Amino acid sequence: MKILVTGFDPFGGEKINPAWEAVSRIKDEIAGAEVIKLQVPTVFKKSIEKLEAGIEEHKPDAVICVGQAGGRFDVTPERVAINIDDARIKDNEGNQPIDLPVYEDGAPAYFTTLPVKAIVKEINEAGLPSTLSNTAGTFVCNHIMYGALYLADKKYPNMRAGFIHVPYIPQQVVDKKGAPSMALEDIVKSLEAAVKAVVENNQDIKATGGTIC
Repeated sequence: MKILVTGFDPFGGEKINPAWEAVSRIKDEIAGAEVIKLQVPTVFKKSIEKLEAGIEEHKPDAVICVGQAGGRFDVTPERVAINIDDARIKDNEGNQPIDLPVYEDGAPAYFTTLPVKAIVKEINEAGLPSTLSNTAGTFVCNHIMYGALYLADKKYPNMRAGFIHVPYIPQQVVDKKGAPSMALEDIVKSLEAAVKAVVENNQDIKATGGTIC
C-alpha cells in the first residue's frame, strides 16, 4: 500500500510552514504502508498540477494533503471541500481568485474519502488533540483538497483522498500574542497516527464528531 502525503511551502509572510516541516519528518513506512512525501506550492492551480504529477508517478492508494491553519489549537481532518476559490490574501505567485470555481465541471462539494473520525480517534489515543473540521476554508488548502477529490472522482476511482489542517508551531507565534501552537514533534506524531488510521480503516468508524453551530 502507498500513501502520498503532501505539505505546502511557507506562505502569507511566514518563513516556515509546519505542514511541510512535519510531513518531511514522518516515517517512510507506517503500519506496513510506504509513505511518499511531496512538497506542493501554495499557489492556485499549480498545487493541483504538482499533486497530479505525484499521483501519476507513484500511483498511491490514498492521498493525504496537509496544510497550516493558524489559530487552531489541534490537528483537524477536514470533512468536506467546496468548489470555490475565494482568496482573502494572495498566493505565493500573487494570484487572488475571488468567487471562482476550482473546476467548472466539478460537483458543488466533495466529501473526504479518508476515515476522518478514525483519524481523530487514532490521534487522540496517541495522547494528542484532534477534532473533525467541517470547513477547509476557501484558500489553497480547500483548493487542493477539492482538486484531490475531483481527480479521484474523474480519473483515479480507487484512490482515497482528503486533507488535514495542523496548527502553528511555537516559533511562529512569538509575535502573535495569544495564538495557539503545537510542538512540531507532536504534529509529526499526529500525522503518523493519521496515516496508520488510513491504512487500517477502509471504512470510517461511527463516532460523534459533529458541532452544534
